[in-house]
Amino acid sequence: MDFRELGLSEQTIKAIKDQGIEEPTTVQIDVIPSILAGSDIFTIAPQGCGKTMSYVLPLIEIIAQKKKQTILILTADSKTSAFVSDKITVFNRYHEENSNDEDDANVIIASPDLLLELNDDENIKLKETSILVVDDINLMKRKKQLNNLEKVLALLPAEKQNIVYTNRRSQETQSILEKILKSPQEIKVDKTKEQEANIVAKDICSAEKKNSGKCRANCRTKDSEQHVDKEALDLIRKYNSFCGKTPKFLTIKGIIANED
Repeated sequence: MDFRELGLSEQTIKAIKDQGIEEPTTVQIDVIPSILAGSDIFTIAPQGCGKTMSYVLPLIEIIAQKKKQTILILTADSKTSAFVSDKITVFNRYHEENSNDEDDANVIIASPDLLLELNDDENIKLKETSILVVDDINLMKRKKQLNNLEKVLALLPAEKQNIVYTNRRSQETQSILEKILKSPQEIKVDKTKEQEANIVAKDICSAEKKNSGKCRANCRTKDSEQHVDKEALDLIRKYNSFCGKTPKFLTIKGIIANED
């Protein structure tokens, strides 16, 4: 199966090929169509199997539909937030950006503790969340973020699409999972696929290293061409994670929460 069969657009597929990725992994084959169909999903998958791409790619398609979605992506820490925002940027690069369009998506990427700190910000409208992604609830447990996660969940609407990932089942997270998910589609990447996960992780790492010089050059040449606000430019300089392709829906309509 290829990415086109999963329902992705030519713009997204072109960006995928730019990264040297030819075929979807098992988790991407299972998850991408389900997210595009609007299903609630609970996915158990090992690290390195292409989990982040399995939700980033369909979310990019949803964002491109201009249906004024509010998408909340909760991560265990700021490092993961930056990683996710970078992936959205890379794979969104060929989609037309229009920051003046009232139907642009509002994308929020943050760890639970930082989101609670920023909750009073006028850009954060948690009550309007239409899609929730919890990126590895088990890792949040390890980072002692479960209490903060529960506080964030209390601020969200009941009716929304819920997408939750974990690398393994845990008794400590079960009660929270029951609050988030009602009748989810459960997707499990079998342990026999861990070899595939390791191979994919190495291939993606090699592709990123190959393209890193080009990305740094783009960052130097593109900054002055983009019409972004001061905060966005500061983020680009500070984290150097956007490769000169910072999507306006992240810098103007939404917020990227990172800590020093």
